Amino acid sequence: MAAVTTLLLVRHGLTAMTGPVLAGWTPGVRLDDRGRGQVARLAARLADLPLAAVVTSPLERCAETAEAIAAGHGDPVGEIETDERFGEVRYGDWTGRPLKELAEEPLWRVVQAHPSAARFPGADGESLAAAQHRAVTAVRDWNGRVAAEHGPDALYLVCSHGDIIKSIVADALGLHLDQFQRIQADPASLTVIRYTETRPFVVRVNDTGGDVAGLVPKPPEEGSGKAGLGPGEAPVGGGA
Repeated sequence: MAAVTTLLLVRHGLTAMTGPVLAGWTPGVRLDDRGRGQVARLAARLADLPLAAVVTSPLERCAETAEAIAAGHGDPVGEIETDERFGEVRYGDWTGRPLKELAEEPLWRVVQAHPSAARFPGADGESLAAAQHRAVTAVRDWNGRVAAEHGPDALYLVCSHGDIIKSIVADALGLHLDQFQRIQADPASLTVIRYTETRPFVVRVNDTGGDVAGLVPKPPEEGSGKAGLGPGEAPVGGGA
């Protein structure tokens, strides 16, 4: 049977810096009361899903989100894994600055219209292309690891950041990175990508309240040798 690995991408909940300030890798940025409430509701929604692994960015706001989801899970999910490749884009000298102020910078237009050409200033500034590459590489690695350890049709969860999630979705959709700003990933939202041997299927994007029971892949049809399709997935060849 072909392996089908389902990735649940979760953006961390709200913090005091979410929105007005580019937090980046600023240490000590934690969930605020709104964020903790968002994450508690998300954890309740995901409690019955059979998660093979929970992986998080090393930043505190993601670690707290992942911990809340794991703690609220119906079955033990094991130790939460940390993978730096799912960490926020390294914004260099832009880190900690207000977005209103950054919007006046010439680089802002490049980030919005031609992000594949954008590299953030400063010694530790990263390009968006490099950030996408590390995140997508991490997804591929985890897909292989989860499939090897838990078999076909395994689900696992990664808690990360808005730009990282958007870049992973763009890759799964076959979009050039310059289109990734058209994708949205709100705080505490759920994005789901199902990876097969032939192609990824983007199952959900920026979901903040839908039912999740249908995310568990259906067993293959007897004698078909094919992994089951989730809701909304078309068979090979498309069709109405």
